[in-house]
Amino acid sequence: MSIPPDVLGLSALFAASGVVHLAKPSVYRPLMPAWVPRHDDVILASGVAELVLAVGLLHPRTRPVAGWSSAALLLAVFPGNLKMAVDASHTDNTAMQVAAFGRLPLQVPLIRVALRVANR
Repeated sequence: MSIPPDVLGLSALFAASGVVHLAKPSVYRPLMPAWVPRHDDVILASGVAELVLAVGLLHPRTRPVAGWSSAALLLAVFPGNLKMAVDASHTDNTAMQVAAFGRLPLQVPLIRVALRVANR
């Protein structure tokens, strides 16, 4: 079974992020908007979801559902990425600003890949 490179890349991204969510949730706490309840539970749940999606993307039978779910997850975490960018704009840390604002446009191609995967 050959896995297309875009599927493998998205799966690897979710796997890496999922591991970080579970192993070091403190990395994600600053990204959590105030209106999201139970920050630690949401961080851990999203890490588990990313790991499930990473595995689901690898198998052709589960790939469509995993693709749609990946797009939904990417949309769901966008407010956190936006908060990170806003917070970074209030600092003098140029590297943080570049990283934070650089993440925002990355969401678009990632969502496109997820949707393309879902529709294969």
